[in-house]
Amino acid sequence: MLLVNLGSPAAPTPAAVRRYLKQFLSDRRVVNLPPLLWQPVLRGVILRVRPKKSAKAYAAIWTADGSPLAAITAAQARALQARLGDEIRVGWAMRYGNPSIADGLTRLRDQGCT
Repeated sequence: MLLVNLGSPAAPTPAAVRRYLKQFLSDRRVVNLPPLLWQPVLRGVILRVRPKKSAKAYAAIWTADGSPLAAITAAQARALQARLGDEIRVGWAMRYGNPSIADGLTRLRDQGCT
């Protein structure tokens, strides 16, 4: 079983926030504009300005366990694993950012899940 949450940058730094925002805001389900119109705005304006400001906001809520969303999702996966026992493996992933869904599925597969 794979719990999936929206996502979070890997660190509260402008570079990590930029990577996260690029992935998140490039998803056509998130921003429903033609790429020919949206990508220049995203790459030319948003990814140049927003990451520094957002990194400061993330730094204000970051914990020793990392992003609050990632830490809470990991804790939920551990609690669900404890409740379900060893017969069902529980992992977690993020739709945008890391650990990715592909990585989460690989980890489960490496543990013998099908």
